[in-house]
Amino acid sequence: MLETVIKRERDLGTPEAESANTVTLIIDGQAITVPEGTSVMRAAALAGINIPKLCATDSLDAFGSCRLCLVQIEGRRGYPASCTTPAEEGMEVVTENAKLHALRRGVMELYISDHPLDCLTCPANGDCELQDMAGVVGLRNVRYGYEGANHLTSTVDDSNPYFSYDDTKCIVCNRCVRACEETQGTFALTISGRGFGSRVSPGQDEPFLQSECVSCGACVQACPTSTLQEKSVIELGQAEHAVLTTCAYCGVGCGFKAEMKGQEVVRMTPWKDGKANRGHSCVKGRFAWGYTTHKERVLNPMIRKNISDPWREVSWEEAIQYAASEFRRIQGRYGRDAVGGITSSRCTNEETWLVQKLIRAAFNTNNVDTCARVCHSPTGYGLKQTLGESAGTQTFDSVMKTDVVIVMGANPSSGHPVFASRLKKRLRQGARLIVIDPRRIELVSSPHIKADYHLQVRPGTNVALLTALAHVIATEGLIDEAYVAERCDPKSFNEWREFVSRAENSPEASAEVTGVPAQAVRGAARLFATQGNGAIYYGLGVTEHSQGSTTVMAIANLAMATGNVGREGVGVNPLRGQNNVQGSCDMGSFPHELPGYRHISDNVVRKQFEEAWNVTLQPEPGLRIPNMFDAALGGTFKGLYCQGEDIVQSDPNTQHVAAALSAMECIVVQDLFLNETAKYAHVFLPGSSFLEKDGTFTNAERRISRVRKVMEPRNGLADWEVTMALSNALGYPMNYTHPSEIMDEIARLTPTFTGVSYAKLEKMGSIQWPCNDAAPEGTPIMHVDAFVRGKGRFLVTQYVPSDERSTRKFPLLLTTGRILSQYNVGAQTRRTPNVMWHAEDVLEIHPQDAEDRGVAEGDWVGVQSRSGETVLRATLTDRVQPGVVYTTFHFPESGANVVTTDSSDWATNCPEYKVTAVQVMRVSQPSDWQRKWSRFTDIQQKLLRERARESDVVPAGK
Repeated sequence: MLETVIKRERDLGTPEAESANTVTLIIDGQAITVPEGTSVMRAAALAGINIPKLCATDSLDAFGSCRLCLVQIEGRRGYPASCTTPAEEGMEVVTENAKLHALRRGVMELYISDHPLDCLTCPANGDCELQDMAGVVGLRNVRYGYEGANHLTSTVDDSNPYFSYDDTKCIVCNRCVRACEETQGTFALTISGRGFGSRVSPGQDEPFLQSECVSCGACVQACPTSTLQEKSVIELGQAEHAVLTTCAYCGVGCGFKAEMKGQEVVRMTPWKDGKANRGHSCVKGRFAWGYTTHKERVLNPMIRKNISDPWREVSWEEAIQYAASEFRRIQGRYGRDAVGGITSSRCTNEETWLVQKLIRAAFNTNNVDTCARVCHSPTGYGLKQTLGESAGTQTFDSVMKTDVVIVMGANPSSGHPVFASRLKKRLRQGARLIVIDPRRIELVSSPHIKADYHLQVRPGTNVALLTALAHVIATEGLIDEAYVAERCDPKSFNEWREFVSRAENSPEASAEVTGVPAQAVRGAARLFATQGNGAIYYGLGVTEHSQGSTTVMAIANLAMATGNVGREGVGVNPLRGQNNVQGSCDMGSFPHELPGYRHISDNVVRKQFEEAWNVTLQPEPGLRIPNMFDAALGGTFKGLYCQGEDIVQSDPNTQHVAAALSAMECIVVQDLFLNETAKYAHVFLPGSSFLEKDGTFTNAERRISRVRKVMEPRNGLADWEVTMALSNALGYPMNYTHPSEIMDEIARLTPTFTGVSYAKLEKMGSIQWPCNDAAPEGTPIMHVDAFVRGKGRFLVTQYVPSDERSTRKFPLLLTTGRILSQYNVGAQTRRTPNVMWHAEDVLEIHPQDAEDRGVAEGDWVGVQSRSGETVLRATLTDRVQPGVVYTTFHFPESGANVVTTDSSDWATNCPEYKVTAVQVMRVSQPSDWQRKWSRFTDIQQKLLRERARESDVVPAGK
């Protein structure tokens, strides 16, 4: 399979935009019909004729520099490059004859004369297109000698931790430069020098690490020689087999080939047939997979009676039996609902299904929740209420058909970089851009892109701003009346129109609240409503507010009012954060919903599960995560099974979370590393990485993709096997032999997954739900002819100010976000060389606010809220507006969530991470919390070192 994939990826020329018209030409005596505009090279490839080439690939625009793909065309002079020559009706092409062969061999002689004579020791040996083409043209001798410039000087740039650049191997094909521009959109590379002195140059002749390069790997992937080469390949050599799988970082869900030597990963290369990423990648998925074999991974189960005791390594059987006995003891003493569980958005659909099944069937309670509670639960609620389905409406490809894009409360360049590259490509083609964000993100002004409007909204006032946009659309006659009349509920629409049309909701009236000038609001509203297909992409800057659900509803209102739902190029598109957060919701991880977003109180639905699972389910919703914490402090919640989530670091008000965990009698943590939550655990069950298991992930576009095991679990068991063992120990039998059997059960019980199977996934590559009898091959675009709920429902979105408002005591508003090189709580990326780009969380503060407080660049500053205090290093920037400060949350020692409060969304309890009133002051020492964290961490590191010495393994340093 691998060989077939690689050959297809290399041999097809650049795919041109398809045309409705076709042309028929003759290539080497063979007639072939292709869409008008297809290059001769691609037409030949489709006919099974591979023309030699070096500068052409199927992922980049035709360039025509290598002069190797020359062909002869009847009636034309010369020998044109087939990659840049469009096929024409009646054209007769010859791809191989004595003259063409001689020309190509002459071209190759020039390349080889300037190339080092180290093919036997070259790391690309066996995977080098230059070698391949030399063989294709039959080159055996070089008449010009080997005195080219590449033999006289050598510059190797090893600054990047993941790949090296050796300019002696460069053939100046420009593929890396073009990949950086066309695929990634960073424009970090150029060609400097002339003639034999030409070289690829990052930035202004800077080392790769210090340049604007974002280490996405597109240049390495495009390089036909070993000029740009993964250091893992240099160290390990070429892979001997490969396995297709899906990235376990963000919600884009990129397809990858894990290229292997036995049980060792040589490299991860983006799969060109991956429909979510189309052969592209980011620094995390492409390179940051080394955490899988990191020395700090815990590979043996551990137990302890009290959290002050040292961990004791035990067998899997003892750990499972101990956990089961403790849960049974707690339920016997405190009642059935004294325990619960948290599913993981990092794990597969199949594993999440088993955890929620364990909680409902083995624990016999609905006390189950997931990390979506603290990120996109408002998306599920808001879209269900308005459109009828708790998920985004489009494919990522859809952005290539959009005309106007709103990006709100999201920073795709950092959080969803592969999608961001596709978005930037569309913007370079002429699409218009509106950014709604308190901070100036990269998309506002980046190479070759500039937002038409940056509405720099004051944190906490999203609803007021969206209502002001709607006011303009409603009062200036910009509503798509025909669409609304056909597709939407008239009563709710009329109520909404009357509400948004009020003078109090005008941009002028709202400006004082939002901080956005009325003229900019009116311009942005007119642009979105009048310039063709309009698409809205949003992130946690929308959902993580006290009015998160209301904001999602306001977005849906705006899309319906302008007719922008139900076709390509439009839609409401939540950018999901974690790799399987969509799947964790689909699988029934909320306490009030069974899989498929069906309420637990529905007797018919509940009966289906009871019959299938041979158990009686509770009809009442269970506890949400914040309710679990409150109940623990109240003495009624005593046991927690937490799989793949670090709630101490990721949930708000860290000290409140820690106090709640300290009040519990049995916490079972299942993870790769001893995380912050594990400090409060009594049982630690080693987790398995995505490379060690089979299953599926569901990305932000509802795309279900296969995860395939490339190595045996280093801890001995995949996560689904651990959950199954715990269930059996609790007395509820689970006896699956493979995750495919779990998916079969999911399909039987979940209407949107009825047509999903591993066999179909193998055939199609991926499937977007709903997939059932009505849509046997899935549903790329939702709500095409009608909304899932029938008529679209408009909802009045009254602005309610957040309790978290700036005061004399706390005059600044703190908001949070992510950075490209680190991911979420950093458990994975902190254990990779990605720390070279971002080694600590810092506080961004406007120079004016810094001057008022006597703070200089690099100073330590105390950040204090009503919940707590932490200390961060300050960096001065005008990316944030005066009155607003910003930080990331990738490092536990930063204590970002020590400061965030328990303020939350009115409908879903999603925490208001994006608005925290704080004071900032210059300090000289860590906060009390950080001193406690450091002592606690030192103790855990000492225990790890002692255990490692006993087993002759030295863990990585702190």
